[in-house]
Amino acid sequence: MELISGNTFWPSTLEQTLDFPPLAEDLTCDVLIVGGGMGGALCARLLGERQVNTVVIDKRKLAHGSSSANPGLLQYSNDKTLTSFINTFGEANAVLFYRMCKDALDQLEKLAATLDINPSFTRRSSLYYASTLADVPMLQKEFEQLTRFGFPVEYWDEQQVAARFPFRKPAALYTHEDAEVNPFCFVQGLLQTASRLGVSLYEHTEAKHFEFGEQEVVCHTSGGTIRAKKVIFATGYETQEIKTDRGAVLESSYAIVTNPVVDTPLWHEQCLIWETARPYLYIRSTQEGRIIIGGFDEPVLDSKQREIRLLHQQKKLLQALQELFPNVPFKIDYAWAAIFGSTHDGLPYIGPHPRFPNCYFLEGYGGNGSVTNMMAAQLLADELTGTHRPELELYSLTRTTKPSPETTEPLV
Repeated sequence: MELISGNTFWPSTLEQTLDFPPLAEDLTCDVLIVGGGMGGALCARLLGERQVNTVVIDKRKLAHGSSSANPGLLQYSNDKTLTSFINTFGEANAVLFYRMCKDALDQLEKLAATLDINPSFTRRSSLYYASTLADVPMLQKEFEQLTRFGFPVEYWDEQQVAARFPFRKPAALYTHEDAEVNPFCFVQGLLQTASRLGVSLYEHTEAKHFEFGEQEVVCHTSGGTIRAKKVIFATGYETQEIKTDRGAVLESSYAIVTNPVVDTPLWHEQCLIWETARPYLYIRSTQEGRIIIGGFDEPVLDSKQREIRLLHQQKKLLQALQELFPNVPFKIDYAWAAIFGSTHDGLPYIGPHPRFPNCYFLEGYGGNGSVTNMMAAQLLADELTGTHRPELELYSLTRTTKPSPETTEPLV
């Protein structure tokens, strides 16, 4: 699967990327991680800390899959609101998920502080604005639910938005304790520290075939055979090619990065910005003074089609940015299209699958993928080192039923 078309920004921010060899021998290990992006790197780091004999392989260069197209917005709010999660899964499980996302943000911050490669982790607030007047009641209800359960959020009316931004919107939620990160540098830093902790890393090593046994999994690669007691599939959106019960929708998403514009902030606290429309636009700044805007998701998966659509969509993104911030001399320095996936019910898929013995899947799909990948890495690291995490039931790959809106008892 061709994950990205165009020219991504993040690799240009690191002068020298890490190099790892392709596998050229047979190995045995306790845990094999297939995939060296955000999810795989987080798992590798946590398992390395626990001195688990771990191997990571990637068919590409490590960190050069979807992680290089990740916009780096980290939020506890999700594409699906807390209110919607309550209606789908019941109050207890919805609040559990949102709190786990908020805890994962704190864990990402702690990990970022330990890296030699600076991932530019910065705490930010988020503006979530009503795209139309019809969306205001939804925001009001979401504000009530978030405050009811102690999440840090403010409700702003049109005048409050206009006082802080060069645009007017009917209403907005202003959430606190979110963050932004350079995802490419973050993954590079995680892999570097995992290597120091004894994790074996191999790039340009494709998993060709698996044999699933009762006691081990045998992975035949392009360069050798790996016998592992357990396997974590952290293969991102390409996981959909491994399982027949995919449970997710894949689309193409687009993003541009502007030239460095001004030294002074263009908007209030340089917060993260997104909207209630679906598909939504998102906006953030970078330390270099650039602006990233992305969105306009659509069901175009063929790489050639995506390249053609990118020429059109990047112009639309620039126009949308100029409408929000007039009189700023924006021009496009980087533009790309990438595969983006979301699950049918809004929750990630994390855990075992009955047709894949001794294996775990990590599918942190959705607009908050880095946060759910952190959550998943913690859950799987605990499971693999003897601490049972009943929360995995909520994220089960085989979940088929939905609790009624009246459900108040958690699934876990």
